[in-house]
Amino acid sequence: MDIQQKMRSGFQTVEGGLFSQVEKADVGGAAEALARAGGDNLGWADPFAPDDSLPQALKDIAIERIRSGLSAHYTHPTGDPQLKAAIARKCERQNGLAVDPNRNVLVTPGSDSGLLFAMMPFIGPGDEVLVLDPSYPSNFLNPQLLGGRAVSVPLEEENGFRLTRAALEAAFSPRTKMVLLTNPNNPTSTVFSRQELEMLAAFVREKDLVAVVDQAFEDYVFDGREMVTLASLPGMWERTITVCSLSKGYALSGARVGYLVADDRIMDVLYGSAVNVIGATNSTFQAVAAYALDHPELLEEPRRAFDRRRKAVHALLQGIPGVKSPLPESAYLTWADVSALGTAEEVAAYLMREAKVCVNAGTPYGKMGAGHIRIVHGCFLDEARICRAMERVRAALLQLSREKGLAEKTEEA
Repeated sequence: MDIQQKMRSGFQTVEGGLFSQVEKADVGGAAEALARAGGDNLGWADPFAPDDSLPQALKDIAIERIRSGLSAHYTHPTGDPQLKAAIARKCERQNGLAVDPNRNVLVTPGSDSGLLFAMMPFIGPGDEVLVLDPSYPSNFLNPQLLGGRAVSVPLEEENGFRLTRAALEAAFSPRTKMVLLTNPNNPTSTVFSRQELEMLAAFVREKDLVAVVDQAFEDYVFDGREMVTLASLPGMWERTITVCSLSKGYALSGARVGYLVADDRIMDVLYGSAVNVIGATNSTFQAVAAYALDHPELLEEPRRAFDRRRKAVHALLQGIPGVKSPLPESAYLTWADVSALGTAEEVAAYLMREAKVCVNAGTPYGKMGAGHIRIVHGCFLDEARICRAMERVRAALLQLSREKGLAEKTEEA
């Protein structure tokens, strides 16, 4: 019996690495094997991993929650009231959204499940979702799991990965039901401008679409750029679900706390089905998250660290024949075009072998990810370790460039 033939069509082609070679950020054991062998994993978007970076104030809250016995019990499946109130305050302060914590906020066990849950009421067989390309791999898989189809909206490298109306129009069809946006974008780090988002909002309204926006990386935006929440633009609140996370900004990836913010007509349906799909989020770390959101000063030192790192990594990648990499606009992701040196998989494997560094091949990030690699420069507390790893990456890429005949053999190793 072929059991997969009994599965929903969207699941039949999904592979988890048990019967085939699968290497992406969340599947495959090569990165773990490399770490055990003394190499460096720059492929997990988990800030400061694997080091202890939890502020003492947050540790104290978690410990007290455990000692009180409350950690052994459920909160309401829509979220702890204390946390929902803190989310509402954060949304007003940071996102320009005035929300009712009891009607417009849903706490989820991380933003990954939140993204799929946000789409579930809207997407079914035959529906199409416009997905910016490149972007987060789940953005392409989630529509498929729901029976729909992801349609690529190319972000051209030559145009700085900016969003255009022409690309949206070219991807649109009568079956289009949703636009799925990651802002700031993962993996390119692009922060979409107010002008771009106003254009997108007009497109969504004119075509009568729904928007789901992943803002997991919203906390760190550099060089004076404005972080605009799509739902805050005119006419977008009632048709937008905003998905946020404490994993990236507050370095609480292991806590598994995310949240959705939306109009109560959407939220009523999500509230009614929350226990069936996501259950209750971790009780202990909801209390930790509430404290963190009310203390945004916790973001300041990581912001300075990630600013230093993006500049240092950018400098190390400059001057390598066959490598193009813009200065990251946000967070701690570096996106590099290495297509002149080989496929994304070939270059990632070369760096694993020669530099003892794991990076992400760009292929899972969409068709436009071909020939690119993603480097997470937010790993490790020790910035010197990042620099040492990136110096090995630079040396290996220079060597590969020489092997390809792009660099002089006398060039700096």
